[in-house]
Amino acid sequence: MISVLILTKDEEQDLPACLASVAWCDDIHVLDSFSQDQTVDIAQRAGACVTQRIFDNYAAQRNAALLQIPFKHSWILILDADEQIPAFMKAVLEKAVLAAPDDVAAFRLRRRDFMGRTWLKHAQVSPYYIRLLRQGHGSYHREINEVLQIDGTVQELEGYFDHFPFSKGMQHWLARHNQYSLMEAQRWIAENQGIIKFSLVKALLSKDFHERRFHQKGLFYKLPARPLLKWLYIMFWRRGMLDGSAGFTYATLQAIYEYFIVLKSQELLNRQPHRQIKPLDALPDAGILLTSA
Repeated sequence: MISVLILTKDEEQDLPACLASVAWCDDIHVLDSFSQDQTVDIAQRAGACVTQRIFDNYAAQRNAALLQIPFKHSWILILDADEQIPAFMKAVLEKAVLAAPDDVAAFRLRRRDFMGRTWLKHAQVSPYYIRLLRQGHGSYHREINEVLQIDGTVQELEGYFDHFPFSKGMQHWLARHNQYSLMEAQRWIAENQGIIKFSLVKALLSKDFHERRFHQKGLFYKLPARPLLKWLYIMFWRRGMLDGSAGFTYATLQAIYEYFIVLKSQELLNRQPHRQIKPLDALPDAGILLTSA
């Protein structure tokens, strides 16, 4: 009824729990970026079909999976290794796809982000994501914080899934976001060179949540004092203070991440003032390799 797609890169710590949360599925696929740990062995022992592909960028990786993996079912549930589906959601997901009209191409679910044991109920900036997709009706765009564009109607589901972005520790989160900040900086430069256009109308009025967030983020990058504004937004506008010390820590980390983007944008502009920096979406497709089932 529903196939599952999980993207991995050295995920031996988080993958077992993710796989266990979708053990009810008879068609689990893991798209692996040539992990150096036990990720592939763990997936195979759980009965998942493993596909390996050299990583080039996030959107290309996900699109390759959607286009080239032979999914058994017409609906695909898309997860990262540090995400889990609660047991009660199996019935919710199955009921949704059985009752879905032909024009419905995807479903949006609420994602609950955790810091330790604390659900960042208020501090989490983007709590809704399209994760249940009808085959052939969606594609990813934008290299970092990629956007899933849907050909058809998107509906929202009751319920949620859980995300543990700090499961590997603070050092891992900081190292990963240090890498992300460079990608975001390159995207910011591409925007300011006119390669990408952002719309205030779409940022405010678009009915599609992801399109609205995409344009809001693009326009946000044009504001001065972004790190401080982001901290204030999370702590007071979104009431992250109600999440206690976890909310304060999360808001501060997000402000630091935003400052990384500012610094790296300035550095790139200073080092290459006469060279046009192309968006990372332009990287060539590295191809896909099927390895085992």
